[in-house]
Amino acid sequence: MGVSIPQPFVSKITGPIGPVSVSGIPSTFHINVDTLPKIRLGVDPVTLNPVTVNPVTLTLTPLDASLRIKELPSIRGHLPADFTVGLSVLGLPLLALRLCGEAQVITEPYRPNPCERCGPSRTRVLDVDQPAGPEQPGEG
Repeated sequence: MGVSIPQPFVSKITGPIGPVSVSGIPSTFHINVDTLPKIRLGVDPVTLNPVTVNPVTLTLTPLDASLRIKELPSIRGHLPADFTVGLSVLGLPLLALRLCGEAQVITEPYRPNPCERCGPSRTRVLDVDQPAGPEQPGEG
């Protein structure tokens, strides 16, 4: 059964195209590394020669520069964590333990958020039958 699909563009191919085959293309590939080349990294010595301008001689001396971090910025960074530790045989998982949550990196002075506060809240309970008097030591 044939279907004729109308084409808006008329094209004509001329020249020796011939039959196309994929018989010469290999289906498996192997990569072998027998030896690795030697890699050497180095820095050529730097020499600073004196510069002479008619009556004046300028000598350039090496400059000692250093960079250091005086203080870490105050941040509270959140790091999502998702770990899976498991046992599998022949690629089939037999046992898995999944740990997920969030870690924090805090470099600011620690002031807990309202949801991070521990311990009893600091509120004072007043008896409605008694008039409020001076605070007792230890309250508040």
